[in-house]
Amino acid sequence: MNTTASQTSGAEGTLEQALAFASRAVVREPAAAAAQAREVLKVAPGHPQAEFLLAASLRRLGDLAAAQAILAPLAQAQTRSPQVWYELGLTALGLNELAEGESALRKAVALKPAWSEAWCQLADVFRLGGKAADADAAYARSIAASVDNPALMGAAEALVAGRLAPAEQGLREYLTLKPDDPAALRMLAEIGVRLGRYHDGQALLERALELAPSFTAARHNLAVVLYRQNRAAEALPHIEQLLAVDPADPGYLNLKAACLTLTGDYEAAIALYRSVLGKHPDQPKAWLSYGHALKTAGRQADSVAAYRQSLSLAPGLGEAYWSLANLKTFGLADDVADMQAQLARADLSDDDRLHLHYALGKAFEDAADYEASFRSYAEGARIRRGQLDYDAAETTAQLDRARALFTPQFFSERAGQGHLDPAPIFVVGLPRSGSTLVEQILASHSQVEGTMELPDIIFLARSLTESNEAAGKGAYPDVIAQLSGETLANLGRSYMERTAIQRKLGRPFFIDKMPNNFLHAGLISLILPKARIIDTRREAMATGFSAFKQHFARGQNWSYNLAEIGGYYRDYVALMAHFDTVMPDRIYRVNYESMVDDTEAEVRRLLAHCGLPFESECLEFHRNSRPVRTASSEQVRRPIFREGIDQWRHYEAWLAPLKAEIGSPNRTTSSYPFC
Repeated sequence: MNTTASQTSGAEGTLEQALAFASRAVVREPAAAAAQAREVLKVAPGHPQAEFLLAASLRRLGDLAAAQAILAPLAQAQTRSPQVWYELGLTALGLNELAEGESALRKAVALKPAWSEAWCQLADVFRLGGKAADADAAYARSIAASVDNPALMGAAEALVAGRLAPAEQGLREYLTLKPDDPAALRMLAEIGVRLGRYHDGQALLERALELAPSFTAARHNLAVVLYRQNRAAEALPHIEQLLAVDPADPGYLNLKAACLTLTGDYEAAIALYRSVLGKHPDQPKAWLSYGHALKTAGRQADSVAAYRQSLSLAPGLGEAYWSLANLKTFGLADDVADMQAQLARADLSDDDRLHLHYALGKAFEDAADYEASFRSYAEGARIRRGQLDYDAAETTAQLDRARALFTPQFFSERAGQGHLDPAPIFVVGLPRSGSTLVEQILASHSQVEGTMELPDIIFLARSLTESNEAAGKGAYPDVIAQLSGETLANLGRSYMERTAIQRKLGRPFFIDKMPNNFLHAGLISLILPKARIIDTRREAMATGFSAFKQHFARGQNWSYNLAEIGGYYRDYVALMAHFDTVMPDRIYRVNYESMVDDTEAEVRRLLAHCGLPFESECLEFHRNSRPVRTASSEQVRRPIFREGIDQWRHYEAWLAPLKAEIGSPNRTTSSYPFC
């Protein structure tokens, strides 16, 4: 504005109207708001509202130092103003002053406890600082604070207190009367997510955004839920909408970087993490995520440095120690005393504690102290198992239903159906059975692209499960019997469309290395009948113990109890044997030990099965610089080695529950009957 506030006419002819204009313009037109605030200050120097609006506009324009110079003295003069403390907090965060930002935001919510957005920002600060429990509590306060309807107060209070059952009951009763309340839908979605019902939470949040497209908190929630379901490509458009409103929000930027990692855009993710950490270097969790991205891209030295930086900021961050151990090729002998000191802390979270036990297990294993190693692995597994709701009987029942459903007649009746694209190569089996090695060998071929462990088959199976159960038609996989040829083809086509974002090189074939897809081999054979399925198999005890000592980021809930591992292994082998009978030659099996003993012969047979000509690069797989996200990422960047084949025997004295479930050794073959 070129005229002073006293000289303006019409809508901007008074001081109050000029300030009102600036207030409206702060978010959408911060430059105009700043200009108007300056005009007001010419007429009324030191006017607190004009100073506040100028500072808020400057923050949005990126002039953080100027904004802070105004807000710091203003906060001391306006100590009871939550808005001033809030702006000062966001400005401090932008200037990489994490402690000052947290302090100012705490004052804002203390003055205005029902401020949802301020609680949400504080939750982000806690999460970035590695304070998971504080973040969850602040996030619950954010949701509760968004409720101004007395009928929802009880449910909001129950949610904050962690009493999910009464909160859910109250919300469902309310929504039967008012089904289109966005705040109630968001609260119910949060309960669903906490209970692991991500699909339900997603549907509720999508409905909330249909009703209120500008509901920023719900959009953020939806992006997180999609990310947690490995549906990063769908989360990214929502994150871009959030960033359009607040392009400097570190929480949004970190979430975007995490999503870019899942979509395979590793260099973009690394650059984004680097940018965020340049402004906010005191975030241990961000350094941890940065380290994961660097590890995936094959930059081990840089990933180690990032993990070390996260530990310098949060010495009790167990996941950072485990991430170092999980490189498999990195020793932690010099860290044992520090890790044990952290475990002695009374305030250590269970997540930090279990990660430290796994890391100590690896350190003691490297030192050949196998008894201490096993105790550490077992304690980490005990804690993790206590966090999980896993029912081994349900898994067995599902696989029993699969064997009953998938008969030779079932497949012959559906011959020629499905989507006939031959591009996918599914590498299935149990984790730690050599699947990453097989993937790396195939991905070194000029006609094959390696992607990652794609969640899309599991997503399709879950969708079928949920729709079937909602209709009261029984459990998966029985629903498959009701699918028409057209539906089978559409499911195959949907899989190809969903995975297109992972295919960066345009090669004729690509690998989906989700090991759990063995559970869905029947579905895959029906919806993608031209796809190849490769089952990687390793000696039973070696597979079982290797899974036991591995802490998985998500999934594999069967792998934290030795007896349950043995039962799961038996179920897996029985299902694969069934498919060998009902559809012979459909699934190609690679034996890990044979691959190690005679690599070239096994590679030639594998390529021939896939219809690929032999290429010597497949024998030089360790030279392939492609990103690898699994626990074997650093191992497959080395030439093939034998050291790990019999590693489990060092622990045999403590593996009786696993051996009892798998079965006794066959004395003639020195192998186990379920190998």
